[in-house]
Amino acid sequence: MPVRPVTDTLRHIGGGVFIDLASDKMAELVSAVNASGKAGKLTLEIKVKKATRGGAMHITGSLKLTKPAEEPMEAMLFATPEGNLVADDPRQSKLDLKTVPNAAADITTANLKTA
Repeated sequence: MPVRPVTDTLRHIGGGVFIDLASDKMAELVSAVNASGKAGKLTLEIKVKKATRGGAMHITGSLKLTKPAEEPMEAMLFATPEGNLVADDPRQSKLDLKTVPNAAADITTANLKTA
């Protein structure tokens, strides 16, 4: 008898739930790698132990998904002499900016001749 594909065995673990879950985790991994551009990993572990003296085997499957690490969040802040962090550079003076009310702009049109 030829060797059976391992997928035949995987289909029996958990009544077929294991292989379906592995497929879902694989799709999740591919999406995460595609979005981040970084590598990830899906580990399938199969344990086999003898169940009885009659030749039966007990098969256990487990999955571990390692998604790519997310980029850390950042902020650029300035240090004060007291050791605090603030959003505005304390060494620069503030500009006294004022809002200009909306003024109706004069719109002129030019009558251009096309050749």
